Amino acid sequence: MDILMPQLGETVTEGKITKWFKAAGDAVKPGDNLFEIETDKTSMEVPATSAGTLSDIRFQVGETAKVGAVVAVVAGAGEKVEAAPPKAAAQPPLVPAKAGTQGDEKKELDSRLRGNERVSAAPAAPIKMDPFNEVRSPARNFGPARLASGAFITPLARRLASERGIDLSRLSGSGPRGRIVAGDVEKAVPSRSSGTMATGASAAQVKALYDGIAYEEVPLDGMRATIAKRLIEAKQTIPHFYLTADIEIGALMAMREQANAAAPKDKDGAPAFKLSLNDFIIKAWAAALTRIPAANAVWAEDRILRFEHADIGVAVALDGGLITPVIRSADTKSLTAISAEMRDLAGRARDKKLKPNEYQGGASAISNLGMYGVREFAAIINPPHATILAVGATRRAPVETDDGGVKFVSQMSVTLSCDHRVVDGALGAELLAAFKQLVEAPVTALI
Repeated sequence: MDILMPQLGETVTEGKITKWFKAAGDAVKPGDNLFEIETDKTSMEVPATSAGTLSDIRFQVGETAKVGAVVAVVAGAGEKVEAAPPKAAAQPPLVPAKAGTQGDEKKELDSRLRGNERVSAAPAAPIKMDPFNEVRSPARNFGPARLASGAFITPLARRLASERGIDLSRLSGSGPRGRIVAGDVEKAVPSRSSGTMATGASAAQVKALYDGIAYEEVPLDGMRATIAKRLIEAKQTIPHFYLTADIEIGALMAMREQANAAAPKDKDGAPAFKLSLNDFIIKAWAAALTRIPAANAVWAEDRILRFEHADIGVAVALDGGLITPVIRSADTKSLTAISAEMRDLAGRARDKKLKPNEYQGGASAISNLGMYGVREFAAIINPPHATILAVGATRRAPVETDDGGVKFVSQMSVTLSCDHRVVDGALGAELLAAFKQLVEAPVTALI
């Protein structure tokens, strides 16, 4: 029986083997843990579902397997196991052709086409197409330009050099008659005098800027790589806008103190619960979303999904990243239930023991950096969510009274990030106003 790499979530495509509980040749029975896997968000043990002998281990500790790949084989009594197919060898990288014959020019042209560089179409005969113009747009092909040094450079190579801060006077061309082509630019190291680096620069190019300076290289793990990918996707595809409000929280803090003081004690005198400020914020945010149902929604490409209840994701910091476990139907739960569930989810999140259904989905999210003394900040929306609430630190602030005097109040700043495709300016303002009202009069969140 083939043991496959399971899929731990809709967006998970691979898993890393972190531990084997059995060795090849060991007997296994249903329910025995075979191996442990780790994804960018969680880890879990994979049990056997049938009895037999672990006859073949195809991925060792530290190796990564795609979802659906055969990780191991459990053979029944008398069953013969086929040998594992050889792993595909890596393809050698494409190398730009050197100047020379017409065949060499064709090889570089084919290489550029395989690399998705669009090459301008040839004009009608008898004009011969020059494959080293390397222009991405078929509508613009102005041919190679000439540098002050006398060398020619293709339009694509000139643009790449500009984007990457490459000093063209330092390059030697590998194209026909010494022409500088895109491959020459891609292999070049940017000038340190430029002081800047274009997005997408290679590790070697970035490291070249710090030649002679002490640093430590920290390889990306799966979680950090996924965070980087999703944040770029979110900022590039979601039209963010931001709304900030100052909220008085004196009444909420007084209610919290009263609730914690009234908590029943166990036989050792320990309170049955201890509510945090974040518990009240989760409850108030869930109530605000259900009172403004048009904002209790997510973006689904060709439609908007609006929800009856508010599932709230709460950002939890981990070593090397973060995860957002979701409290389902937070609008229907008591403060004590939210508090207990949040403690459990946060604890298992830090141990990477959450199940996919515990951190996927949700209608909105909260990111609270107030405990770090951050006054205010703007959070990036986690797709497919349409909103995320960034909560800053509590502080004492002076405010003007109705009679023209001044008093000091407990205050916090919150910033609402909105996806303009789902929540426009007026709707976002209405949602933030509802949240402000619920926090400043917290008893109304419980009605």
